[in-house]
Amino acid sequence: MAPPLHVAFCGVTEGPWRVERIAAVIGEGLPPAPSLSVIEGDAPAPERSAWVLRGVTGHERYTTAAERTRLRARETPLGRSEATRAALIPIRKSPEWWALAQDERRTIFEERSRHIGIGLEYLPAVARRLHHGRDLGEPFDFLTWFEYPAAASDAFEELVSRLRATAEWRYVDREVDIRLSRSG
Repeated sequence: MAPPLHVAFCGVTEGPWRVERIAAVIGEGLPPAPSLSVIEGDAPAPERSAWVLRGVTGHERYTTAAERTRLRARETPLGRSEATRAALIPIRKSPEWWALAQDERRTIFEERSRHIGIGLEYLPAVARRLHHGRDLGEPFDFLTWFEYPAAASDAFEELVSRLRATAEWRYVDREVDIRLSRSG
């Protein structure tokens, strides 16, 4: 497993990703920003950011060894030149979610909602990386970063729609959907 990577997603005036839209799905949204910069490691965030969302990569908390093997066999890396579309979806789960035991959350996450199973159907076209913010005291528990080619845009919309229709999403009390593009 790779060491944890600290990542800051910054709403900026100029950056490599153009913000197409920022939409509050559940709860409070975020201020507008024309661009997004993704800063990995310890580099500071730009001073004039409209917002900065921080997270850290880590172990897959709800993934079995067999699921991890299937994910690794199908996933593609971030940063592919053909991936000119991206989405940053910050999510906060409710206190009720965090009051559940780990095995209860796993049951809702995969056995009832099929979160991993659904995600596997969209690999390798959609690359993704999960960042944890809860343990850092950030306003969102999870920052999910997706990159995909323009040709996979409809498939990505389907993926997001299917996940939002699951039992797991009843525990989401804040979600923002940020869609981005860049030149290929």
